Amino acid sequence: MNDILASYYTMAVERTKTKVLEDIDKYLEKKETLPSYEQYVRERGEYIDQIWLNSWLNTTASHAASYEKKEFLIDRGFDLEGVTKKLINQMFRNEIRDVEAFHVLNWLDDMFLDHSDHWNDTYEKAKELYEDRRKMQEHRELTKKLILKFEFYIEELLNENYEELYLYVRYLIGSHLAIEIEQKGVVIASEGLTFSTYLYDEAHLAYNRHQYEEDMTEMYERLISGYLFDFGPNWIKERLSSDLFDEYKHAFHEPVPDTLIKEIAFDLFMELAEEFFADLLEEYVTDLTKLIDTPFDLQAHQKIFEHDLSERERKVVEELEEIKRRKEEEARMVDDIFGREYNPPAGRNIQYILHVGETNTGKTFQAIQRMKDASSGIYLAPLRLLALEIYEKLNAEGIPCSLKTGEEEKTIEGAAHIACTVEMFYEKDFYDVVVIDESQMIADKDRGFSWYKAITKANAKEVHIICSFNAKPMILQLLGDSDIEIHEYIRDIPLEVEPQLFRLNQTRRGDALVCFSRKRVLETASELQRTGRQVSMIYGSMPPETRKKQMQRFINGETTVIVATDAIGMGLNLPIRRIVFLENDKFDGTRRRWLTSQEVKQIAGRAGRRGIYNIGKVAFVHNPKSMARLLDQEDQPLQGFAIAPTTGVLERFQKYSRKLGLFFYLWDQFKSPKGTKKASLAEEKLLYEMIEDTIIEAKLSMADLYGFLHLPFSTNEPTLRAQWKQKLEAIVDVEDLPDPLIKDSGLEELELSYKSIGLHLLFLYKLGRNTEAHYWERLREEISDKIHEQLKSGVQITKKVCKVCGKNLSHKFKFQICNECHFERQERKEKKKSR
Repeated sequence: MNDILASYYTMAVERTKTKVLEDIDKYLEKKETLPSYEQYVRERGEYIDQIWLNSWLNTTASHAASYEKKEFLIDRGFDLEGVTKKLINQMFRNEIRDVEAFHVLNWLDDMFLDHSDHWNDTYEKAKELYEDRRKMQEHRELTKKLILKFEFYIEELLNENYEELYLYVRYLIGSHLAIEIEQKGVVIASEGLTFSTYLYDEAHLAYNRHQYEEDMTEMYERLISGYLFDFGPNWIKERLSSDLFDEYKHAFHEPVPDTLIKEIAFDLFMELAEEFFADLLEEYVTDLTKLIDTPFDLQAHQKIFEHDLSERERKVVEELEEIKRRKEEEARMVDDIFGREYNPPAGRNIQYILHVGETNTGKTFQAIQRMKDASSGIYLAPLRLLALEIYEKLNAEGIPCSLKTGEEEKTIEGAAHIACTVEMFYEKDFYDVVVIDESQMIADKDRGFSWYKAITKANAKEVHIICSFNAKPMILQLLGDSDIEIHEYIRDIPLEVEPQLFRLNQTRRGDALVCFSRKRVLETASELQRTGRQVSMIYGSMPPETRKKQMQRFINGETTVIVATDAIGMGLNLPIRRIVFLENDKFDGTRRRWLTSQEVKQIAGRAGRRGIYNIGKVAFVHNPKSMARLLDQEDQPLQGFAIAPTTGVLERFQKYSRKLGLFFYLWDQFKSPKGTKKASLAEEKLLYEMIEDTIIEAKLSMADLYGFLHLPFSTNEPTLRAQWKQKLEAIVDVEDLPDPLIKDSGLEELELSYKSIGLHLLFLYKLGRNTEAHYWERLREEISDKIHEQLKSGVQITKKVCKVCGKNLSHKFKFQICNECHFERQERKEKKKSR
């Protein structure tokens, strides 16, 4: 045997013996009577041989170093120059298969063939271990069942007696607060001072803030939970049904230990403590401190609480009336904060070049050529994928170019060019040439302000603006009297609409099938793959690296068809013969609506590629004549560019308040100037609701907090929102950021893991921890590769069934219940109305 392999042979033998003995135990443990050793060999002989081969191959391949594998192959006459590591590993595994096998059966015969007592002992031990495991499992299941039962009744008990518990905790906290105020010598200046203000307002704590070794809010939160854990277990035991305790004693032959009650109630008490703390924050300090003079009696304290609550409600009414009287003052505040911020500049001493035209006409190519020739330049992209594409293109051509998006930064030494997403634009940096792509997105209600800022505040000699025809009037208006040069681009590859309806079995090489949801993309791709077609997929939530590989497979001819959402319509130049619209409508986040003329043109314009397909074809599944008219229809000019809060706006707001809740309120009251559309700030508000009036808002400056609210991630994913909050909690607690949540059991979990790492990277770059970010970028790339491999190997879609009757439904069927069940439901509704 080769010396390189000899050291691993013994390891493989020991591993084989261990595996075979484990197999014997599993074989014997469920046998009612003792089988013979010979019977075992007959039934498991083939598998035993396979154990040796697997142990040998896996042990040797995993332990042998790369240089050992190369030496072994070279000794066997292989030329390894230029051979990849992956191929070397495959060759090595193939070559080591012919090693002399370890005779497992001989070893077993020596142990058991003439030693029936040993075989019998092995059987008895296997049965004992199996029985022990079975009993342990039964015990675990019984324990789990009882714990769940206790948890259910304890939670029910706490909910039913919420007010009683709150009143007792209120009394304890009030007494503690009264003693604290007296000891600290705090003067309560107003009867309207809430407990929340007492804890958070700097004006009330500045005089002795240096004396506190811990945050007061944390101390009171811990105090409340401590009270619950002190009296709560006994309180629960006195009120729970005795049947529960009897059931536990019958099962485990011992009374319920107090530690178990505490353990079961732990999370419930913590949740209750949070709720109590939130309720107490609304109470007046004077209402709480006076409770020390009234020993706790439930009925007495109920009356006190009802009176205090009534008084608070009365004061709220008074405050509302005061707010009404201050409406004029509020209007002046809104005008001061927002009013003068969004007037377009009259003109600037910059050379503007507009590249206006249809999709796939070379607009971006011409602008990038000019940027490449300049001594410095920046490309502002709508997507990470496009920024990455320009970054790689320029570096491949020998032009050093850096990359910056919210989730990644790649700094190239000596680079005077940079590719960014448009949100990364910083107005004070100067470049010879600025290129702003897809500038018609200036009208987008959520992201459009980034284009407005880039167009109106770019600091450069030349600014190249790339847009569609319908955006041209608005952009010219924005640029005012500036020096403007206009280049218009018209398609020289005609589009031809097929008059007949498209059917899926008519899919051909070079087709791109377009639908408007990730789910529909995967269903369609799965259906095509079942017919033997090789398919690439593109959808909005797909990682850019995966999207690029999917595109490259199509370009290389490894796949013949693309199934995509409308993400295919932005900046992706592919050799597409025909664009097929599988749907004529889409959900835009608010409602389902028909596609607009501009959307149809943007997507259909991807058909045709000079020198490959000199005619671009377009097909529809429904209403081809109506949809064809949209291609010929002249687009209405864009109406209104988007505006969003700026740094200046936030700075002026802080003269009045540091509560972002008020800021969002004032933003809603602000009437945007004519020709503009306000960003909804819906995602920022959604996140703010999670941390409003928490320690996070208390500890972060308003500017920092708004920056974290504005991070670009998928806020529609509840798990990502939860991770966002956890990271903020770690920041204010000066702890390490929690790692991203990574799972890889399926496509959806991989995609969510990719987004989770992306969110983590947003925080790392915002905190300036670039070195740590590089590790997570590499890990995210590995996940992207896994997503690509899953898509490459084929998409498995579960059957779609009616939620009511369980009948199988077509994947194309848009609804959750079948037509029969729908009509039955409608009939029942009509009958109810007629009664």
